[in-house]
Amino acid sequence: MAPARPAILEPLDRTIRQFLRAPVTGVATRVVLCLPFWWSGLSKLIDFAGGTSEMAALGLEPAWLFNALTILVQLGGSSLVILNRWTWLGAGALGVFTALVTVLAHQFWTLEGLERVREFNTFLEHFALIAGFVLVAMIGVIGLRDMCDFDAPEAASQLKEKISPPTTSTRQLNR
Repeated sequence: MAPARPAILEPLDRTIRQFLRAPVTGVATRVVLCLPFWWSGLSKLIDFAGGTSEMAALGLEPAWLFNALTILVQLGGSSLVILNRWTWLGAGALGVFTALVTVLAHQFWTLEGLERVREFNTFLEHFALIAGFVLVAMIGVIGLRDMCDFDAPEAASQLKEKISPPTTSTRQLNR
């Protein structure tokens, strides 16, 4: 049983639920979540030579191929997430891409002092972004976006029932 909500919060609760259920909220959120990727992908596409130079500076050869693949992942993954089609694939591609790039480009463990702190913070920010993509993929796969009255404890219990292996006593009962 869910805890009772104070009556004074009902108007605020109703307003927030309307905002979160509005289709424009979902679209705007997906556009902003993917902003660093589609912006970077477009920039690399428009200035292909500059993007290729960026890849070469990271030691990625052939730089033109890595630039082309980066554009494909950034624009393709962003498009899938923004259009809410195969979101798990788009979010997964962007999440894996972000993990690889973060380890490659933000090696805080090789630095010292203030530079190390800055790179460490950037490293953590990128992993927070990956967590956002995991949530997007979960929503797409599990279908939380379709639940009208989402109750986290109840949803977690239902999910646990779906994915948990049967216990010994359950197996014995099924025989």
